[in-house]
Amino acid sequence: MTDILNISCYKFVALPDAQALRDTLLARALAADLKGTILLAEEGINFFLAGPAAQVHGFVDALRADERFADLAPKESWSSDVPFRKMLVKVKREIIRMDHPAIKPAHGRAPSVSPARLRQWLEQGHDDAGRPVVTLDTRNDFEVDAGAFESAIDWRIAKFTEFPAALQSHQAELEGKTVVSYCTGGIRCEKAAILMREQGLEHVYQLEGGILKYFEETDGAHYRGGCFVFDERRVLDPALDTVPTSELPPSAG
Repeated sequence: MTDILNISCYKFVALPDAQALRDTLLARALAADLKGTILLAEEGINFFLAGPAAQVHGFVDALRADERFADLAPKESWSSDVPFRKMLVKVKREIIRMDHPAIKPAHGRAPSVSPARLRQWLEQGHDDAGRPVVTLDTRNDFEVDAGAFESAIDWRIAKFTEFPAALQSHQAELEGKTVVSYCTGGIRCEKAAILMREQGLEHVYQLEGGILKYFEETDGAHYRGGCFVFDERRVLDPALDTVPTSELPPSAG
């Protein structure tokens, strides 16, 4: 049976009370017997949780009672076991480390493209204005090895803090194209898209909800392989089922 609900979600929003919020959310998650990780920073929240559906939904509903989190829309998948061993709530400097302090997503999001629209663009080979479309993978190299969009640009970064330097080296290659940055759940590609626009690239979008939302809302066309996730499931296929370890590339196992 696949009766464990797994959710992932993030939101860039000012959280000056991140430290106090940590204690509240940890107590609430433990009381609901949830496992996973919640990251908090002054720039927002990023979380991965698993447990029985009623408890998970109850936790999210309680979060939404705070107007700052009212529009949270977690991505969902199911598993037979809880893929986390403990419940952690941490306060960090950034909910996704980029080491580029000028990036303040809470002050305005980068334009996004829905999974359905990206699938349409990839199918037709261009965007609605006729510009060539390229997908830019903002994940770490070992994640890309588990699966990626067809012909995606992969700068082989080992960690996300390397992205700004990689952009500086390769920006000219992106000029004149519609660039769709993507990642697992949306958080890295949102920061990446904002940086690219700040650096002068005009036609840049983030894939709304990342690969997991693309799997959830489309048939997975134009994506090859699976999506690496940072829990004990390791890699999910386009049906959001766990890929057997025997079928994983060595770097993703």
